[in-house]
Amino acid sequence: MSVLASLLTAAAAAPADAHGEASSAGLPQLDPAWWPSQLFWLVVTFGVLYWLMAGRFLPSLGGAIEERRDRIADDLDQASEFKRQADEAEAAYNKALADARAKAQSIAADTRADVDKEIAALQAETDEALDNQLDAAEARIAKMKTDAAEKVREAARDTTRAVVEALIDEAPTDDAIKRAIDNAASA
Repeated sequence: MSVLASLLTAAAAAPADAHGEASSAGLPQLDPAWWPSQLFWLVVTFGVLYWLMAGRFLPSLGGAIEERRDRIADDLDQASEFKRQADEAEAAYNKALADARAKAQSIAADTRADVDKEIAALQAETDEALDNQLDAAEARIAKMKTDAAEKVREAARDTTRAVVEALIDEAPTDDAIKRAIDNAASA
């Protein structure tokens, strides 16, 4: 306030002819006679503006800024919660996917084992049936060999009897024919 008082005193002490020169120049703000009123209105205007800014505008701006800061913090908290939930959901999805894959592999292995058992059973049945058919065929072949051997022996007996009868005009005994055929077969 002392600056204001010294300015007012200096303005009052200004010579009158200076007042005349400034007013003739047409610039009243440069006329020292007007300075005290200009300074007064400058102080009043800035005082009112300071009072309005400090009392009304700055607190409402500060409240708006604080409200915005709180809203941003809440949004960030909510976003981090959503991210945590998304991470949990992704982990649950990956676990469910892994469980499903393991279950599918287990089912495939079980099915493969069942099919292998069925194939083995069918193969055993088929092998058994083939063995039975093979045994039956071998029995038929053995019977056919036995029958053929018997027919060959019978033909050999008949031929031997016919040859001996033709050569010596006498019919040989069955024992003699049998011994002759046995001796010929063993030699």
